[in-house]
Amino acid sequence: MENNKYKIVLLSDLKKSTESELKSTISLLNMLDGGKITLFHVKKPTEVVGRESQLSAMRSINEVHIETNKTIENLINPIAKEYNLNINYSFAFGNVKNEIQTYINEHKPDIIVLGKRKPKTFNITGDNITDLVMKKHDGVIMIASEEHPLQPNRDFSLGILNKAENVSSINFVEDLINKSNQPLKSFKILKNTNKTSKEVPVSNKKTVEYVFENGNNALNNVSKYATKNNINLMCVDTRKQNKTNIKNIINNLNVSLLLTNEQKPVL
Repeated sequence: MENNKYKIVLLSDLKKSTESELKSTISLLNMLDGGKITLFHVKKPTEVVGRESQLSAMRSINEVHIETNKTIENLINPIAKEYNLNINYSFAFGNVKNEIQTYINEHKPDIIVLGKRKPKTFNITGDNITDLVMKKHDGVIMIASEEHPLQPNRDFSLGILNKAENVSSINFVEDLINKSNQPLKSFKILKNTNKTSKEVPVSNKKTVEYVFENGNNALNNVSKYATKNNINLMCVDTRKQNKTNIKNIINNLNVSLLLTNEQKPVL
């Protein structure tokens, strides 16, 4: 990281939810007291040239380049002005997965933000971007909820799902815990809710704990309680979660998620 500031990239498909995702990204930036936001978009060549001749294809690329640049600026500029921020952006033409992987390798962002989609379409431009990002990115991932977006310059309520002692050991999450003025909410899914175990404090902050019995409806119940308690952001330690569990969490929890899948702290 440069100058101890977080580098945050929002991977955007420029659909109608982008404004909401961008505001959630700004909210996260505000929680961290500093950093840089970049919006990155990839457009498939088939969306640009179709079956046209080479000359027409070059003309189309130039036209789409100008159009895309204008679209992004029209989206970013009012929000950047409203919150007095500099928001960078870039876009590329090519294979979505390849371009995103190249971007991650070259720019090494600390945090990647993805918009949450419905389970059948939960990926930008039709590619399974979440799997790719979790595989290639060694840092934090935020899944921004469109239905319950984060709001810049407002206090937030933080939740942690399972393995709280592991999540809170990450400096990044500890910063968020200390930043919030609300009590920390700890959600646990246990095979036997009657069995007691020695608890490890998440932090010095007051913590409200909710315990759910493991089952088919466990995540739905967590989601209902999270929404009822106005949780803005749920932290999930994915380091010991399998792929199916992570997808179930993403698909079933109706709040913005912070997936801490790094093997070492961000700071």
